[in-house]
Amino acid sequence: MRPRILLVEDDDSLRRVTQVQLEQAGYEVSTASRAAEALALLERSPQDLVITDLKMPGMSGMELLRRIKAEYPEIVVIVVTAFGTIESAVEAMRIGAYDYITKPVHFDALRLVVGRALEHLQLRREVEYLRRSLDRKYGFENILGHSPALLETLDAAARVAPTDATVLIRGETGTGKELLAKAIHFNSPRRDGPFVIINCGAIPPELLESELFGHIKGAFTGAITHKRGRVELADGGTLFLDEVGELPPPLQVKLLRLIQDREIQKLGATDVQRVNVRIIAATHRNLEAMVEDGTFREDLYYRLAVIPLELPPLRERTEDIPELVAHFFDAGKRRHGRPNLVLPQALLPYFSAWRWPGNVRELENVIERIVVLARGDEVTLQDLPDFLRRERPPLDAIQLELPPEGISLEAVERELIRRALEKFDGNQSQAARYLDISRKTLIYRMEKYGLKPRAGREQTAEREAE
Repeated sequence: MRPRILLVEDDDSLRRVTQVQLEQAGYEVSTASRAAEALALLERSPQDLVITDLKMPGMSGMELLRRIKAEYPEIVVIVVTAFGTIESAVEAMRIGAYDYITKPVHFDALRLVVGRALEHLQLRREVEYLRRSLDRKYGFENILGHSPALLETLDAAARVAPTDATVLIRGETGTGKELLAKAIHFNSPRRDGPFVIINCGAIPPELLESELFGHIKGAFTGAITHKRGRVELADGGTLFLDEVGELPPPLQVKLLRLIQDREIQKLGATDVQRVNVRIIAATHRNLEAMVEDGTFREDLYYRLAVIPLELPPLRERTEDIPELVAHFFDAGKRRHGRPNLVLPQALLPYFSAWRWPGNVRELENVIERIVVLARGDEVTLQDLPDFLRRERPPLDAIQLELPPEGISLEAVERELIRRALEKFDGNQSQAARYLDISRKTLIYRMEKYGLKPRAGREQTAEREAE
């Protein structure tokens, strides 16, 4: 689609010549001879760029500029002014014009300014698109689940996000602490600033101070240049201290100084440097217990835990597992090019029965493995990992409607046995394993309820196998 330009010029001859030149350059051009006419046209037809003379009869170009910036802030405006009134062009740019050109208008100069203005508009649109993409990716609604414990944490995080308060996120490995920290940052006034991550447990203690606070040239053997630390890189944004419980005691003192005074001192430096960062920390460890045994500073703990947020483990929000399974399964199908793969609802109870010690991260990895290795277009029980198949689905996975007038327990047991035999085509050994009873117990109950074994090759083969 060609860029759309509105040319506002009261000189008929200049307006026609400029229109032709812009159209020959590949633009779609509309024209107006008065500011009021231009405003009426803008109501009917969206424009990308407006070129307007400042001095016109009736409403001036300056007033037109004010109206456009108030009513159509996304439109880029270039003003045209006489050579002797440059101060008017400067005032126009203060109001919001992108640039100005002087009369007499030379088309090469106009084409250059128009090209730059449209590039600026495209860049602005791309930034806005990226911002909306970040909103979709890091919005709190993208942390999946509707369990009460999770919703309580997300509600607190949404309320603290617009502030500058220090946040401590606690939760087991794999619960999504980094995702929650990003959601807080991208929903805060610092969203346009950097989000810098450092894992305090993944960097050797002898290198951690330099990584956090930086160093100057000659600070130690091998320090051949100045280095900016992660804190300095996060200036104006958010510093995410993952696994803050692993921070050695000497660095706990320096972190406390950063939080209290907003100052850092690089390795080898004699002066301090002020920084403007928001701190979000996370840990899977019990910091209160570490304070008790003296391995974590009490004053630092209270500075970090201004707003404590708790991410519950997946085993405590099993009602969220079907939603997470569906999300990761769909994402895995897209990523690995298996659009026709189906995950039957009957397999979901196996996911809910597992305790998921690795939490959401473990679940995501297991789903990806299933998508990659599934043999056909429908996931079967045999495609699930052994540890899932060994788990018995919980009783509430069986859809039973309890009639108000009561129900016969023996009738329920008879129906379960009948369905298990039907599921395995009459094979008593497989049905017994499925029901977690011995084959002798199964045969006894079949006789009790008058369920006759199926005659034929299945039962013959079963007897021969035994």
